[in-house]
Amino acid sequence: MNNIQIIILAAGKGSRMKSKKPKVLQKLAGKTLLQHLVDTSFDITKDVSIIYGFGGDLVKKSITSNTNDINWIYQECQNGTGSAVKLALPFIDKNKKTLILYGDAPLISTSTILKMLKNDFSLLTINLENPFGYGRIIRQNNQVKAIVEQKDLSKNQQNINEVNTGIMAITGDILHKYLPQLTNNNNQKEYYLTDIVALSVADDVNIDAIQPQDNLEVAGVNNKIQLEQLERDYQVFQALNFMDNGLTIIDKSRFDNRGKLIFGTDCEVDVNTVFIGENTIGNDVEIGANCQIINSKIESNTKILANSIVENAIIGENVIIGPFARLRPQTNLANNTKVGNFVEIKKSNIGECSKINHLSYVGDSEIGKNVNIGAGTITCNYDGVNKHQTIIEDNAFIGSNSALIAPVKIGKNATIGAGSTISKDCENDKLSIARAKQLSFKWPRS
Repeated sequence: MNNIQIIILAAGKGSRMKSKKPKVLQKLAGKTLLQHLVDTSFDITKDVSIIYGFGGDLVKKSITSNTNDINWIYQECQNGTGSAVKLALPFIDKNKKTLILYGDAPLISTSTILKMLKNDFSLLTINLENPFGYGRIIRQNNQVKAIVEQKDLSKNQQNINEVNTGIMAITGDILHKYLPQLTNNNNQKEYYLTDIVALSVADDVNIDAIQPQDNLEVAGVNNKIQLEQLERDYQVFQALNFMDNGLTIIDKSRFDNRGKLIFGTDCEVDVNTVFIGENTIGNDVEIGANCQIINSKIESNTKILANSIVENAIIGENVIIGPFARLRPQTNLANNTKVGNFVEIKKSNIGECSKINHLSYVGDSEIGKNVNIGAGTITCNYDGVNKHQTIIEDNAFIGSNSALIAPVKIGKNATIGAGSTISKDCENDKLSIARAKQLSFKWPRS
């Protein structure tokens, strides 16, 4: 939207985090708190400013998207939210709506933002059973008249349970008019952005109080305990949303999605599975307990058994993986393949109906159709300096405990005898054996 500008306040150190990193760089569901807000902001507008301070270089380097479109504003002295927004005043267009967000409250939704932007002046408020610590919304005849911070509350005002979240949407001309009028005549000796509410009310500006669909949208983070709680609340929120859209999750309290997940119908996810990055799964996919799925695509009717890791891989239909399998980046499994327990595959293409059932390593390889790779087989792809490729053509059979020293090619319908160390290409339709002759010795026992 061309008429919207967003300002994110992200200058705080967050000393209660007990961390060398700025508070906004703590991670929630795999992304920094600040990155959550940046992604949401750029879904709405390209006019985004971030007010930063402590750990400035780290904050700038942390952003993984829209890095060249952000207007960075440095705040040297932190003496209140009003002071922070004042720094952005030269960049605030009087004719635009300005949304002010906070770097430690990362989960506001696009739908809530759009509701706030319908009015000239909107506050985002919530009602809390225990409002201690929050600024209260002061109303008269149900109209918002002021916001009073916790330390400045009168005895009667302490009973108010509608609180200010700090998030507000205001037209630029209102900010230009009232920001210069802010003073620090309060117990904290800070410039409160919230004081523009009373200034606006005095000039008969109507202020709307908007509430989010879920209080999770405005939950803030000040320490690691709150960070853990928000992580778990957010994961449950995602799980409920996924289940509402048809995904079977065995236990929502033991589910983690740290990115984007797209799924088909009748999929099932067992406990302690973690999705990281962008993942797509087809129909009738089953994922067992304790798995990690990272930036991968999994086609329909595939089963990933317990304790398996799939990373940057493409998995076809009717595939069985695991248990205890590891698929490393650039692994491509065709339809009807099987990768069994304690198998590791890296940067390899595995053809249709091929099987690597157990205890094997396959790296930098091209495996054809209907290939059987026996237990304990390894492709020796690294010579200490360079990686080399192993090619195994259709219908080959690799006996157990074989070592294929790359670069090497195993021909079609070839058979490799168990225990062989293969260092030369093997012809089509032939049996190759490369192992020492068995010898027996008399061996005295003491």
